[in-house]
Amino acid sequence: MSDINKGVPWDFPQFHNWVAVGRVSIMVRKAMADQLVGLGLDLPAYDVLSTVCRFPGLTQTGLAEKLLVGRSNLSMMLPDLEKKEYVVRKLDPKDKRLRRLYLTEEGEKLARQGLAIQLRLLEHMLSPIDELESEAAGQTMRKVAKHLEASPFQG
Repeated sequence: MSDINKGVPWDFPQFHNWVAVGRVSIMVRKAMADQLVGLGLDLPAYDVLSTVCRFPGLTQTGLAEKLLVGRSNLSMMLPDLEKKEYVVRKLDPKDKRLRRLYLTEEGEKLARQGLAIQLRLLEHMLSPIDELESEAAGQTMRKVAKHLEASPFQG
C-alpha cells in the first residue's frame, strides 16, 4: 500500500501544492467575476462570449467541449444570450442539421471588453513570477490535465 492510501489528504506530501492551485483558481475566477459585473455579465456568459469570439462558428457541442460543460448547461444559457442580442445561431450552409454560433456586434464588443479585463488580470496575477516560472507552472498543469483526460478519476 502506498503512503497516499494511508491517513488523510493533508498528510500527502504534495497536498499543499494542490491547495495552492485550487486557491489561485478560485481567487482568479472571483476577481474576474467581480470585474465582469460592470459589463453586466456573469462568468459563464463571458466564457461563452470569449470562446465564440475566439472560435466563431462553433456548434453548441463544440462550445460545450471547449468549456468543459454539458450541452444542457448551454441550452439554458444560449437563448438568454440570443435574447440580449449578444449571440446568433445560424444554419450551417453545408449541413442544415447544424447551427453555428456567432457574436453580434454588441456581443463582440462585450467579449473584447471582457478579454481586456482578463488580460489585465493575467498580467497582475503573474507579475510576481518570471517567464520561466510561469512556463514551468503551465507545463506542469498541462501534464496533469493530459493525464486526467487520458485517465479520468474513477474513485
